[in-house]
Amino acid sequence: MKKSKMSGIQKKYLKYMCTLLILALVLSSICVWTYVRRNMTDVIVDKYEFMNEKMGIALDNLYRKTDAVTAEIILENDVQKSLRNKELQEVEKNALSKYFAYIDLNHVADYCYIDNKRNVYEKSYSQIGYSDFQSSGLREKMGDEYAKTQWIWTRDYLFGTGDEALFIGRYVNSMDYAHEPGIVYLKMNQQFLESVMDKDRKIAKDVAVGIISPEGKTCIRQEPEDLSIEKRTMKKITELTRTKKSGVIVRGKKIEGGILQAYRQEETGMVIFTLVPDMVLNQGMTQILIVLLTIYAVIAVLAFVLSLYASQTFTRPIRQISDAMTSFDGNDFTHTIQIHTDTELDKIGHAYNEMLKNIEEFQNEVKNQQKELRISEMNTLISQINPHFLYNTLDSIIWMIQSGEYKGAEQMVSSLAKFFRISLSQGKDIIPLEKELEHATSYLAIQNIRFKDKFEFSVQADKKLLHYLCPKLSIQPLLENAIYHGMEGVYDDGEITISVYEKDNLIHIDVSDNGLGMPEKVVEYIMHNRVVSSKRGSGIGVRNVDERIKLIYGEQYGVTIESELDEGTTATIIIPKLEETAEINSDESNKTKL
Repeated sequence: MKKSKMSGIQKKYLKYMCTLLILALVLSSICVWTYVRRNMTDVIVDKYEFMNEKMGIALDNLYRKTDAVTAEIILENDVQKSLRNKELQEVEKNALSKYFAYIDLNHVADYCYIDNKRNVYEKSYSQIGYSDFQSSGLREKMGDEYAKTQWIWTRDYLFGTGDEALFIGRYVNSMDYAHEPGIVYLKMNQQFLESVMDKDRKIAKDVAVGIISPEGKTCIRQEPEDLSIEKRTMKKITELTRTKKSGVIVRGKKIEGGILQAYRQEETGMVIFTLVPDMVLNQGMTQILIVLLTIYAVIAVLAFVLSLYASQTFTRPIRQISDAMTSFDGNDFTHTIQIHTDTELDKIGHAYNEMLKNIEEFQNEVKNQQKELRISEMNTLISQINPHFLYNTLDSIIWMIQSGEYKGAEQMVSSLAKFFRISLSQGKDIIPLEKELEHATSYLAIQNIRFKDKFEFSVQADKKLLHYLCPKLSIQPLLENAIYHGMEGVYDDGEITISVYEKDNLIHIDVSDNGLGMPEKVVEYIMHNRVVSSKRGSGIGVRNVDERIKLIYGEQYGVTIESELDEGTTATIIIPKLEETAEINSDESNKTKL
């Protein structure tokens, strides 16, 4: 069995595909880059996870420190003494006020101790009273846990600054529980919470770090100058305060803008978070990316050179065929193509040349058929001039001669001669509008004599339009319709008017009569059926005229009829303004110009 040979296109296709396989190196490079990036990302995330957990533990230790300090305050003798029934002396009150200034806790901005007798102990310059404490709202935020140190993030209405700050509060109970407790408040400055980040401040400079209160308010937040956390991202972070878990509550979670770590302090409910932005994750990848890009660049250059050579070799004949097909305008059949590639493209080029030859032959055949059709159509139209019209006209001429009406017979013969002369028009399909109006006037003159002045007629034409072209025998069928239908039942006051005018840069030819008019159904029937005016007429119907005009000029032109009962009928021919060229042949009636 003989082996089938591979086609030329197939061989070239396989050769180019082998070249393109080199690009598989790009995929392997991408895989390597993805793997390295993932590992480096894990290293970076682990570093900041560890940092965030350290800051969370520092926050735990800070709470324990405040709890121990408030416990020492409760055990202080002067504090316990202030809870007894006996009022402290003024010297003792001053000493107790000064005691709070020396407690073992850094970053205390202000303090206030209220005993169970509504005495207020504060810094000497604070000058706050019990009413200030009541209106501050801090008492309501303490809750009912009498043995717990409370961290409260709220606006400072106690000392009157109005700014948001951290208050550390605790009920001060009498050791013998024989008396009502007092309350101590320590207002902390910003450095108090920031101290949890002191040891990791250098590492944290590239990421966003913050502490959020249980109510979702941001207590502190620091972030690089070129980083701005989106509102929806911040909303997701604040939602972490709803959880009841403590310790590490989020570890390496990918959110919009970066990777999130979070730690919740159990007693206070505060959450400290670290958001590692995408730009930090991408740091360290620059060198690897440069190496990979170098590899990509080399491969891209090689692939481009090879692809350029392959595409030029392979697509040149295809492009030649495409250009030939695109430039073909339907008229010039000399643009054949010659392709010699020893592939199937040669057959396509040969088939294209054969197609051009067939199209040219077919087009010439269609043109000849159209030419014969137009000649046949014109001959048919002329032959359709009903012998009854000619017979009746000649009969009327004979009757006039016998009756001695020589002048009327002379006029009738002259009009009939002009009528047939213009009807023939040396075989032309399209004649000047002036000639068509002469033809129509001759026809009206003949019919007016025959019908004994049953109607009057007039022609009103814009002289500027008379040199434009008009299809021959287009007005006369409308006049037949007006005479045999419009004038039916009219005896001596009939009027037929031909009006030629310009409207919207088009020529309008109106044939109007003052006859009985026609119902809309009759108008529709005339326009959509091959109805002739009468057996006595030419036999050329209105629809025939409409179809001829549309055939010559286009569908937007033609004949319209408007009629009202007892008012009359107006048939309008609408044609474009076309001028006669140097030569117009009857078989090429479209040789006109605008």
